[in-house]
Amino acid sequence: MSQLSLSHNRRSVLGGISSVALLSLAGCATLPAFSLEEVIRRLLFLSTDRAFASLLRPGGFWDNQVARLALPEVIGNRGGIVQRILTGPIFRERLQRAFNDMAYDAAERAAPAVTDAVRTIGIRNALALVRSSDPMAATSFLHQEMGASLVEIMVPEFGDALRVSREPLVSEVLSALTGVDVGGIANSLAFEADNAIFRAIGREEAAIRADPRSTNDPVLMGAFGIK
Repeated sequence: MSQLSLSHNRRSVLGGISSVALLSLAGCATLPAFSLEEVIRRLLFLSTDRAFASLLRPGGFWDNQVARLALPEVIGNRGGIVQRILTGPIFRERLQRAFNDMAYDAAERAAPAVTDAVRTIGIRNALALVRSSDPMAATSFLHQEMGASLVEIMVPEFGDALRVSREPLVSEVLSALTGVDVGGIANSLAFEADNAIFRAIGREEAAIRADPRSTNDPVLMGAFGIK
């Protein structure tokens, strides 16, 4: 996929997220005529938008210490040929970086599902989420509500990426593994990416709670206080 195409696709995904957020904001012109559920939705829309803006760019996972994917345990714990390949830090880094690059397309597929979930999920006890001392409380709630749905979306993307990878080291490691198929590796990577995505969203939520003024959203500033 060309960089131009990737850039266009990323803008399309993020544009969809931002549009939903703006539509949501348009429905609340005055204060305090808003619900606590609306506060949480706005918080999650903006946190998600910011997180995917960071992840869906070249090196978005690899350059992000919060989101960087580790080597799947099924690979890291193997001996024999695989162990010899991964003995040198340069080879380990090459392999890990290749997996993080694969996460781009997987996250791009996952982004609309997160947006849909924020729009449609029922938010129980919104007051507790607003007042929570956990700066990532709303993100944790969203992750729990979505369960493994993002993993199911991303597994095929990782599977395809593994099969067509141009990184020779990926092919070498996969061919050396015994008792593990591409699907198993793809599933492991999808779980890693799922957790990475929600860590990134959670970090953005914490930043918004800490500095609601940065959002320019009167509802969020009113709910979390102007600091």
